[in-house]
Amino acid sequence: MDGTGVADAPQRELIKPTAAQRTELIRRHGLFRASRDGGRRLVLANADLSHVDLAGQDLSHADFTGSTFYGANLSGCRFDSATVFACDFRQANLANASLIRADLRGCHFAGAILIGANLFEADLREGIHVSRDRHGEYHTLAPEDRPTAISGADFSGANLTNASLSGAIAVKTDFSDAIMRGCKLIRAHVRGANFSGCDLEGADFAQADTREACFRGAVIAGARFDFADMAGADMHDVLSDAPHGHMLSELDVGLDELLHRHAAFIASGGRQGAPLDFSGFDLRSAGSLAGTCLTMATARGAVFYGIDLSGAAMQAAKCADADFRNCRFDGGDLRGIAMPGALLNNASLREVNLRPLRLEGQRLIPADLTRVRLRHADLTGAKLRGALLAGADLSFADLTGAELTEADLAGARLFSCKVSRAQVATARNAATAVGLG
Repeated sequence: MDGTGVADAPQRELIKPTAAQRTELIRRHGLFRASRDGGRRLVLANADLSHVDLAGQDLSHADFTGSTFYGANLSGCRFDSATVFACDFRQANLANASLIRADLRGCHFAGAILIGANLFEADLREGIHVSRDRHGEYHTLAPEDRPTAISGADFSGANLTNASLSGAIAVKTDFSDAIMRGCKLIRAHVRGANFSGCDLEGADFAQADTREACFRGAVIAGARFDFADMAGADMHDVLSDAPHGHMLSELDVGLDELLHRHAAFIASGGRQGAPLDFSGFDLRSAGSLAGTCLTMATARGAVFYGIDLSGAAMQAAKCADADFRNCRFDGGDLRGIAMPGALLNNASLREVNLRPLRLEGQRLIPADLTRVRLRHADLTGAKLRGALLAGADLSFADLTGAELTEADLAGARLFSCKVSRAQVATARNAATAVGLG
């Protein structure tokens, strides 16, 4: 970033609406969005909106072509399907903003904050904007004139699913823990960018410059790197299409038989069958495990990535450090499960039961989710009474309606988490939760 502000942009005439004019335009746009009388779509091309505060406003379907939002507060704004072609968002705060299917071609994001923003199917390709002033002279605003078009922006935790960044310049940009499934990065310049912890399944980096980029701990299954320059890229602990541990095909017995034996073991109190132990196995080839009996199964360090475990019985299962990213547990019985250090980013745990497991003699075994990563997880209506969530990362998770009574949240990270203070107040060690609000 050059740090000189809006004045360094190519010389062109910008309209600077007053606060009253902005308020009226947004009011009429709201009527337009609601299909009410007096409504009018907001069209404000080549406008100077630098440093304005539009936090939380719904600007979906508006047209801001060629405008500058330099240093503006746009946190929580909605730009869904908006035309913001060749706009200047440098130093702007777009945290948790929604830019679904927005036309962001040719935009400048150097120094912008897009933490937790939703850019699903947004178009961030390079572009050139040509405008004509009242004297008839043409002016060009081209992001390729500045090597910092996207470079230096903070996209950490953002949703860039199916977004188009082909040809984008994003040198040393932070995409850590972002959801970038199916993202197009063909010929993108992402040298030194941080993709650690990203979900890049199906992403296309063909002919991209990924030198010295960090992919540590990222999911790159199905991703393409055809003719990409990956010199010096950090690929440590990535989850690719290659086997990540032992394969089920190495076993002498089929999966169905193993599940049958385990069910018999549980039903008979250990007198028949045999217990399951999937520790260190890559189970991605297992298909759906919805509704299966995995009670007291052992799966330390196993890879369950993307598997459907809806309605599964997993009481007292031992799953420390397992990979459950993108898994579905909806309606499952996970009472007393032990999964410290497990990965559950983007997992769906709607209405899941994670209360303590009551044994004979009134002994209680709490669900152990210490140090788990639940970023972007859906915990709507989850029963978390008494669960151990100390040190867990629940950033961007949805805890709407979740039961947190007596849950241990000591040191838990709740950045941009959908949870009320009233919910957290019922938990133990709630005062030490990090990032609430």
